[in-house]
Amino acid sequence: MAFKKEQSSLQESMQIDPAQVAERIEDFIRCQVDEFQRDGVLLGMSGGIDSAVVASLAARALGPEKVKVLLLPERDSSPDSKADALAEIERLGFQYQEVSLTPMLSAMGIYGLTPLRILGTRGLKAAIVQHQHGAQVEALGEMPFRAGLLGTRDLGEKKRLIDTGHGYTRVKHRMRLVTLYYVADLENRLVLGTTNKSESMTGFVVKWGDNVADIEPLLPLYKTQVRQLADYLGVSVKILNKAPSPDLIPGIVDELALGMDYVTLDKILWRLEQGWAMERIIETYQVTVAQVEHVQEMQRRSEHLRTLPPYPDLEAGSHNPDKS
Repeated sequence: MAFKKEQSSLQESMQIDPAQVAERIEDFIRCQVDEFQRDGVLLGMSGGIDSAVVASLAARALGPEKVKVLLLPERDSSPDSKADALAEIERLGFQYQEVSLTPMLSAMGIYGLTPLRILGTRGLKAAIVQHQHGAQVEALGEMPFRAGLLGTRDLGEKKRLIDTGHGYTRVKHRMRLVTLYYVADLENRLVLGTTNKSESMTGFVVKWGDNVADIEPLLPLYKTQVRQLADYLGVSVKILNKAPSPDLIPGIVDELALGMDYVTLDKILWRLEQGWAMERIIETYQVTVAQVEHVQEMQRRSEHLRTLPPYPDLEAGSHNPDKS
């Protein structure tokens, strides 16, 4: 009986009033545009749920005429991502601009870091990437994503597995950011971020990439709450039902990289935030010790992604203690 009550409590506590939340975020966007003295807003649309929700909120807050969208594909991007983004752009009535990142990434030699360029179909590439991911999990003894949240100095020969992946994928996020700010500066627009709380609290972002924006409308919401908001805002069923993905390399979706589905992740994150003991979380939600410890470790290792860079305290002769 207690277990059922706890489950019901979780559902109620994570349930949002989407109309009220949307209204508050829309008001926030309008106020920030005025405060920053901008003529409109800009965001990159990936064809995923987070950017679709932010785009919808921006349209409601400012009107579609003040919202501009960038499509930023590159060689590894899924064609479905572009199609889904374009469908939302048409639904919302936005102006958009497409900028291919492939020439810039090619000039930097990024695509030469992996053999994917010589493979044929996207399906074959995805299968090989997923096989390699499984091999990395076995070699590292943990999820590659978690292993790379801090530096790889102590991984010995295994560090190459992580370092190459970082070099190949993180630069794509940062190139997206550079392009967004270039266009935003030219047109006096505010850059809207699309990071949600689940991503932020686990470090599922790229430093100086998708964790940088002028404002972050979704940061107070867990992924499961973003889904509630998306349904209310009329985001397409196709986007609602697709597996969330950073779309950086074929075969890698969010839940594969994170090591669990978002429903389970959010349950654990929510109760850890509320100060629940591990034993209570395990007993209530039938998760394992390993799952809770995995989430705690992602939180611990990703702390640096949620703070400003450390700087020295020259008077005290030590590093800044408050990280602020």
